[in-house]
Amino acid sequence: MRLVLASASPSRRMILNSAGVDPVIHPAEIDEEALQTELADAPPERVVTALAETKAAQVAPLYPGDIIIGGDSMLLLDGRLQGKPHTVAATIDRWRAQRGRTAELLTGHAIIWGSQRLVSASRTRIRFAEVSDADIESYANSGEPLECAGAFTLEALGGWFIDSIDGDPSSVIGLSLPVVRRAIYGFGMDVADLWNR
Repeated sequence: MRLVLASASPSRRMILNSAGVDPVIHPAEIDEEALQTELADAPPERVVTALAETKAAQVAPLYPGDIIIGGDSMLLLDGRLQGKPHTVAATIDRWRAQRGRTAELLTGHAIIWGSQRLVSASRTRIRFAEVSDADIESYANSGEPLECAGAFTLEALGGWFIDSIDGDPSSVIGLSLPVVRRAIYGFGMDVADLWNR
């Protein structure tokens, strides 16, 4: 049995690799913007779990017998979900708005094994540092945060600019190991069954 990651996220892959698992990488191709528009009035947790579940469900039929993981993360700031900024200018604007503030990173998970599935959202409070304008511009121009939920990474350059987190650190990086563990136990397996040997 294998673990299949329905995502191209290098951070999610790194979490699994560090935890002893070499996943099959099969990114789902879904229209995230259309789904977010459809769920415009839904609670924030529902948006991230729907994205995660849609990704996992698309890939699952291709890997019968394997465990499929779909994930999606967004920052909740001022009651609005913030996705990936995509551009340097948007990243700079985002950081000027979030520096010195506290927000929540929501990570949706969908773990599917055959007819069983666990769908869950985790919340982690992020305290952003009072980052200088020069560092914001340098960070944005590094390219690192452009394709990251909340326009930051915890495990790389962005770690300089996060004062603290309250919650699951692996979830902030992109995939909650505790959520995945609960799913695996719920499926009647042990985590060690997936470790590289």
